Amino acid sequence: MAALTSFLPLLLLAAALLLSTPAASTSRRLTQLDPTTTTAAGGFQVALTHVDSGKNLTKFQRLQRGINRGNYRLQKLTAMVLAQSTPEAADVAAPVVSGNGEFLMELAVGTPPVSYSAIVDTGSDLIWTQCDPCTNCYKQPTPIFDPSKSSTFAKLPCSSTLCSALPQSSCGSDGCDYLYTYGDYSSTQGVMATETFTFGGNKVKVPKVGFGCGEDNEGDGFTQGGGLVGLGRGPLSLVSQLKQPKFSYCLTSIDDAAGATSTLSMGSLAGPAGNSSATTGLIQNSAQSSFYYISLEGISVGGTGLSIPASTFALQSDGSGGMIIDSGTTITYLERSAFDEVKKAFKAAIDLPVDNSGSTGLDLCFDLPSGGGSGDIKVPTLVFHFKGADLELPAENYMIADSSVGLVCLAMGSSSGMSIFGNIQQQNFMVLYDLAKESLSFTPTQCAKS
Repeated sequence: MAALTSFLPLLLLAAALLLSTPAASTSRRLTQLDPTTTTAAGGFQVALTHVDSGKNLTKFQRLQRGINRGNYRLQKLTAMVLAQSTPEAADVAAPVVSGNGEFLMELAVGTPPVSYSAIVDTGSDLIWTQCDPCTNCYKQPTPIFDPSKSSTFAKLPCSSTLCSALPQSSCGSDGCDYLYTYGDYSSTQGVMATETFTFGGNKVKVPKVGFGCGEDNEGDGFTQGGGLVGLGRGPLSLVSQLKQPKFSYCLTSIDDAAGATSTLSMGSLAGPAGNSSATTGLIQNSAQSSFYYISLEGISVGGTGLSIPASTFALQSDGSGGMIIDSGTTITYLERSAFDEVKKAFKAAIDLPVDNSGSTGLDLCFDLPSGGGSGDIKVPTLVFHFKGADLELPAENYMIADSSVGLVCLAMGSSSGMSIFGNIQQQNFMVLYDLAKESLSFTPTQCAKS
């Protein structure tokens, strides 16, 4: 194992993993992002920074921190669905923990613009930031927005469409008051307003964006930034408020060197999908209109379809079950019976001892050979069969190797009910959400900027 460096980068996983043919991952042609792209009418691009960026963490430490946040986020998202689908579950709540998202974007609010970082969340709708005067605000890294100093701030009347779209609102003395919760004890409360927001390095200004001016904000998961930008399906989200309701992101690999940024593209800069794209439909869930549900029909490992009933990932009539795609969850979580089949298939395909220590936080890990060459490891292909699209993942999107602890692990876990397609599996794909076409596309892309 002397040839392996500590915390083996996934970029070098090809050297560590011999991919068997035809039942092993094959190389794929990548589309390089054009760094000279300019903004167009109705669209803009912003850089996304991982919440753990700049911290002195190894790859596995970053992964484990993401898994910890993801486990709590899974509880939270599931609780949100339960609260909507069953009245008796309305009081179900996950613990108060970090886990509202994995990526931050820089933006500015008001005139003159006040800059801040916000959590990007595809699992919720509301755009909000902390506002003065604040009755209960957490400490944020940038100054809190004072609407009295902005010439473009305007409170929304109770008769407004966005006020009506809020899950909880009341009519205050001078406008629409809101309370927005996140399935746990975290929440934001304040007044709904419109403001001019400024996005990206080109400082694209978007006027009259509806947002929450939060004067009472509670929850540990918000402290990475000064607010949140909801990119969900509902009318309150940023994507729904733009004239072109589509967006895309390109997430860099967990292996990329420190400083590599991911990209979020909104509106006219968010597409279209190319000839190499795998495209599936988006599904509506009346019990939880914010989430992006997709139809997963099966999974293949090593070229063999697994014995998973078609109903396993189906969205149920009460709003439970199904699969969502989420940028704020690190690994993919599959309904338990389906994950057991995936786990069994990988155990059969990988000729290495299974590690049962549980030290990594992942469900399935193997011991790397103690004295042999790393080229002895063979990894089976993994294909997600979405409706109308077969998505084969690169090996680095599901196998994580760490030579310092002598382990290689499957970056997936199990859930009860709802399944989530996480961001590790989405890395180095341009993922395009087109709400007008009700479609989701994956295009192989080199997401790291040079």
